[in-house]
Amino acid sequence: MPVKAFSKSVGIPPKRLQPYVEAVRGMGVQAALDALRFLPSPAAAKLGKTIKSAAANAENNLMLDIDNLIVANAFVDQGPVLKRFRARARGRVGKILRHSCHITVVVDERGA
Repeated sequence: MPVKAFSKSVGIPPKRLQPYVEAVRGMGVQAALDALRFLPSPAAAKLGKTIKSAAANAENNLMLDIDNLIVANAFVDQGPVLKRFRARARGRVGKILRHSCHITVVVDERGA
């Protein structure tokens, strides 16, 4: 039975997080966590936290063994955008858009 975990409004743009999500999709949970641990990126750390949360949900709620879990599906959606401005020359305005994202991780048992 698949188990989900979400991270909402993560302050990282989805474009920056997407390569890490594609790298771990289909891997075992422990292998994915090991791969993300050695990447020097805050995006990899946030994704690792969400994978740990999904594995903990599976272990505590459905009594599944963590060693038999795989990352069945993982994806990133666009979150809210904070819109700011910076004053520019001659009374003009420069737009600043701070993108965020929602991370969803689905883990399932191997061979299920």
